[in-house]
Amino acid sequence: MKIHFGPGGWVQWPDSEEFSIEFMRLLGMAQEGGSLISECFLVASRIDPRDGGDSWYREWLRMADINRERAKAAFDRGHVLTAQSNWLRAINYYQASAFEFDAADKKQQSVLRTMRACARRYIAHLTPAGEVVEIPWLEGYPLEAYFLPAPAASHQTPVVVCMGDPGHRKEEYLVKVARYARERGMSLLAVDLLGSGNGAKFDEVVGHPDLETTVSHVMDYLTTRDDIDEHRIAILGDGSGSSFVARGVALDNRFAAAVCDGGIWDMHERTFLMDRLSLGNSVCKEGGWPGRKFRCPVLITMGGQGWLEGNHVTGLFERLKTSNPDISLKIFDSSETAAAQGHRDNPTLANEFIFDWMADRLVSVPA
Repeated sequence: MKIHFGPGGWVQWPDSEEFSIEFMRLLGMAQEGGSLISECFLVASRIDPRDGGDSWYREWLRMADINRERAKAAFDRGHVLTAQSNWLRAINYYQASAFEFDAADKKQQSVLRTMRACARRYIAHLTPAGEVVEIPWLEGYPLEAYFLPAPAASHQTPVVVCMGDPGHRKEEYLVKVARYARERGMSLLAVDLLGSGNGAKFDEVVGHPDLETTVSHVMDYLTTRDDIDEHRIAILGDGSGSSFVARGVALDNRFAAAVCDGGIWDMHERTFLMDRLSLGNSVCKEGGWPGRKFRCPVLITMGGQGWLEGNHVTGLFERLKTSNPDISLKIFDSSETAAAQGHRDNPTLANEFIFDWMADRLVSVPA
């Protein structure tokens, strides 16, 4: 097989960027238990990226079904751990099969129903068992989340909230981050903006002018629980669009720590628009993120090969730091991997850094 390399590293299909990026994410999930490398390359060998996505959908769905059936067989024989491993892989493969479809597409809705069923079975058989919870937000549109209690917890525990870009699904975080929280004695709340239904109403919500209000609604929910320490709540805003999480954290002083883009993406878009209006110099004089100030420690992580150049990110960060002294930036260079957008080439390296940072901040808060 011929190996192709682009500016960001190895590329599976040079003429199909979206499929190649998603394939890199799937491979990166192998070390987190979300895929098997041999299965990924077997599926890739059956995909023709020129057929408009038909083979992509068919082959990932086929592999997801295989893992789901394998999970059922293992569970029926009493092998819960093997069933859990297969449910996790099935979740990831189902998500991959439907990633190109619109929310209203019937194929996507069918796939997502099966994926959510796998996720519910997975969290139901954790020790202690996880829960599916609803969090009020807009009228008729509650948020849905998975709450995973910390293992062997006999007291109120710290908790990490994980919210992704609009369109990212909470099921991804069962694979991507759950073990890092649980291994550090933290509970996890994985939540998305797709509601508690099939996601068909999402297009009506994604353009909502104040997505950041979801952050305070999530915090309000957590403070009603008697098994978490409301003074030790951290939040992880995953993805390039997590400026809505940054805005929410800046408006709510109850968080003990936050990992998000810190408003970098908002600042970038604002600078770009002002430059288009030939007002770039005046923007540079304005300093940081207008009207926003964090009341907790904030960590920003970026990939050196991501959508924004490192020098540009550093410049925006320095402007943020003028009004937010307790803010840190970590850029992962290509020499150590985790340098792709969203750290998809090596999520393990990024998650180890992120969760160690959060653990240090949460431990320092009096219980």
